[in-house]
Amino acid sequence: MKSRIAIAVGVTAGFILGAASIHTLHAQAKPPAFLVVEVDVTNAELFARDYAPKAGEMSRKYGGRVLAASNNVTTLSGAPAKRMAIVQHDSVEQIMAWNAAPEQQELRKVGESHARFRFNVLPGLPLQ
Repeated sequence: MKSRIAIAVGVTAGFILGAASIHTLHAQAKPPAFLVVEVDVTNAELFARDYAPKAGEMSRKYGGRVLAASNNVTTLSGAPAKRMAIVQHDSVEQIMAWNAAPEQQELRKVGESHARFRFNVLPGLPLQ
């Protein structure tokens, strides 16, 4: 009788742990979101001093991970981009929270005095 109870408890615990693991895997499978930034710097010295380091800190504070950033952009068609960056976030909501943050709004004013920006939010595809 005791062995039947032990087996039943073991099977139940295994089922619960398995269900929790599947739920965790599904939660992790949510696709990321990307912030694609085009920048046309008008004052490189002030941009590098007053904006760029703080922008990196703000991005990290809101979960951003810079995947690519360069002044060396090859444009295959259309108007050429001067500088681009691709920043990965866990979700579109995370990007929107970064964008709405008062400290980001203040930093954007500093950045816009040294550059012209175009910020694009791109939802990622489901992980396969």
